Amino acid sequence: MRFFYELFEGFKLAIQALKVNKLRTFLTILGIVIGMATVIGIHSIIQGLNEAFYSSISALGSDILYVQKFAWFDHQDWIESRNRKNIGEKEVQAIEKYATLVKAVSQTSSAQRSVKFENKSLSDVYMVGATAPYQITSNIIPELGRFFTEQEAEHRRAVCVIGWEVADRLFKKINPIGRRVSIAGHKFTVIGVNEKQGSLFGFNMDSQVIMPLGIFQKIFGSRRWITIEVKVLSPQLLEDAKDELTGILRRVRKVEPGAKNDFALNQQNMFAEMYQNLTRALYFVAFFIGFIALLVGGIGIMNILLVSVTERTREIGIRKAIGAKKSDILWQFLVESVVVTALGGIIGIITGFAFAKLVASMTILAAAVSPVSIIIGLTFIALFGLFFGIYPAYKAAKLNPIEALRYE
Repeated sequence: MRFFYELFEGFKLAIQALKVNKLRTFLTILGIVIGMATVIGIHSIIQGLNEAFYSSISALGSDILYVQKFAWFDHQDWIESRNRKNIGEKEVQAIEKYATLVKAVSQTSSAQRSVKFENKSLSDVYMVGATAPYQITSNIIPELGRFFTEQEAEHRRAVCVIGWEVADRLFKKINPIGRRVSIAGHKFTVIGVNEKQGSLFGFNMDSQVIMPLGIFQKIFGSRRWITIEVKVLSPQLLEDAKDELTGILRRVRKVEPGAKNDFALNQQNMFAEMYQNLTRALYFVAFFIGFIALLVGGIGIMNILLVSVTERTREIGIRKAIGAKKSDILWQFLVESVVVTALGGIIGIITGFAFAKLVASMTILAAAVSPVSIIIGLTFIALFGLFFGIYPAYKAAKLNPIEALRYE
């Protein structure tokens, strides 16, 4: 009970002391506000970037393997990789026949072309030629209509599923299902519209057109690189599936024992590793800048408290003369330090969040307010308030009451 009483009294004395020098208090708080706003703003932006990134790569699926000619983010000889045999139908057939840990297998190829509807045209739209299981391996969910069937793919039907943005820009409020669009001089019937997916590493997932692989190869050529997408039975079996696929592909591609693989098995976590490598140093620098800003604010608090101790030396002497203990004086100045830091910290947290949201609204950067950000902010408030208040509080507490009373 005594603890809470002393805390309340210390809080009242701290507020009274702060009111005496309003300009000094404002300038002291301003330093903490700037420092805390910097830390919270940076952390919120980083948190938003992380959420946006992991949300983007989740579209790839954690249980999907991509059999390709090139490895993602690999620094090996590009010429050596380019000269590898292309991935083709024989690899697909071998995987479908021998793989036991696989749920679905699809083939894809891509190109960029314009899409026209009546007098409207979109350029550089991403064309995807795929087999029917692509709906499973790429988690395609049509918002309108449907995906093409196995029979439509086998018979090279001129049908397509368009992205949300393609539908919005070409058709506006018109229902696109059953309408015919022109691609590379060929007419395609729209049978589906994908739900909105957003961007993946700068690539607009909503600006694409998916068509059967057969008709794609007929129009754009069959010599393009093929990607095989393999959906594993479960994410827990991913490593086992990689080993199984490696054995199947080495056998079908006649890779000699001991020789390097002439193919690549890519997966979602490669993007995560690349992202972490690219941003680790950036995050450290950003937090270091924020920490320095907060440190400057804390030093400002300590300087102001030292000046306050000097100015209130006689007051301290009077308090000691009428019975105040060293611990009472120490507690008073510590509470004062924490109150100043808390005021600046709370304002800084709010300012930091507002700044992060402003940056997110005006740029491509994302921002997210999380409980972690608030906990970090409150922790810094407590630690900095105590740390920078200890020395001034100790100096005040050890003053000799007689000498303090003589101080003018």
